[in-house]
Amino acid sequence: MRPTRLNEVAGQSHLLGPGSPLVSLARDDGRAPSAVSVILWGPPGTGKTTLAQAIARQSGRRFVELSAITAGVRDVREVMERALADRDLYGSSTVLFLDEIHRFTKAQQDALLPGVENGWVILIAATTENPSFSVIAPLLSRSLLLTLEQLSDDDLGTLVDRAVADPRGLKGAVALEPAAREAIVRLASGDARRALTALEAAAQSAASDRGSSEGATAAEHPVITAEIVAAAVDRALLRYDKNGDEHYDVISAFIKSIRGSDPDAALHYLARMIEAGEDPRFIARRVIISASEDIGLADPQALPIAVAAAQAVQLIGMPEGRIPLAEAVVYLATAPKSNAAYRGIDEAIADVRSGRIGRVPKPLRDAHYPGAKRLGHGKGYVYPHDEPIGVVEQQHLPDPLAGTEYYRPSERGHEREISARLEKLRAILRGRRGSGD
Repeated sequence: MRPTRLNEVAGQSHLLGPGSPLVSLARDDGRAPSAVSVILWGPPGTGKTTLAQAIARQSGRRFVELSAITAGVRDVREVMERALADRDLYGSSTVLFLDEIHRFTKAQQDALLPGVENGWVILIAATTENPSFSVIAPLLSRSLLLTLEQLSDDDLGTLVDRAVADPRGLKGAVALEPAAREAIVRLASGDARRALTALEAAAQSAASDRGSSEGATAAEHPVITAEIVAAAVDRALLRYDKNGDEHYDVISAFIKSIRGSDPDAALHYLARMIEAGEDPRFIARRVIISASEDIGLADPQALPIAVAAAQAVQLIGMPEGRIPLAEAVVYLATAPKSNAAYRGIDEAIADVRSGRIGRVPKPLRDAHYPGAKRLGHGKGYVYPHDEPIGVVEQQHLPDPLAGTEYYRPSERGHEREISARLEKLRAILRGRRGSGD
């Protein structure tokens, strides 16, 4: 089912417009070895291998594929030697597609440089990781970096329709119900490879079911239903439209389960989002927000753990990313809860928007420029570090807001300690310092 020409590729329209580097590369004469090398960066299943093969076939170049998982320096050198010989003997050009280049060590990537610099090969390297951190600088500077995007639902639908009808695919031997098509697109979540795998599994299942059905005639095509898709890919067919009500209902239930200290419910809704193909980065962002909004300083470790989970998802991807996400979700759900900081900043913003601001007290105003002292700026300011306890009686809020308390800590978790300390701090700031302080 792999396209032989770029105009057959689903998605990546931002890279395949008229005059784009990839289109120009595919149109070049296969005997012209001077074309630029390319690094394709994007999520799995977005067409990196497909683009490389289509470019080679359309331009008439020899295509060689290596995987950084299994290949080494010796394999690279063998490809380079053969490419150089083909160029010198036959005037032909070679496309070297290197999958997962980020898995190559610096020494292994160095072995690519002579061939790229001298035009022995046109390197098309693929990576799911940021090339700025995973590809050596000399190779980056000699290559064009192109970013691939996850396929849209429309792109995936086109791909599935083509696979059903195309002679290289299912050859029209099955019928695909609209609900089944929608299920495949949804479960693929932007991954073309996942969509085709699900379609193939569903087609085999439909053919098997038809063969065992009584009364089926040879003229009847097997029909792929949504239920067959669900059974074939071994996962529940979820009512989950990422642009519809169910999306918002599930994420709402997820956050409210964390807030409600129910780790079991939180994990359930996390699983529903993962299985429905929700973007794990979206989930991670919601977890970070929950850590700040619902746990806050009742457990100061909640936010670092949520951020670490988001970073882990970015680094390792899915499906393994579900593990740090689950760890963070359970931590947040079982942590003591406080929305004091969240409530405090919203109250402060409300005052600012309503005009309750006032002038900055003169002791706190900038006093570093000439003439500031004449205006009284900085006069009376007491440097807290000069005091034994590091806190002094001093007004920091503008006069109209003097005495306002935006932050009111709870008596839960770490905020219990903060509350006791803050009571003493405010007493000192307002000149009510007790004899025991």
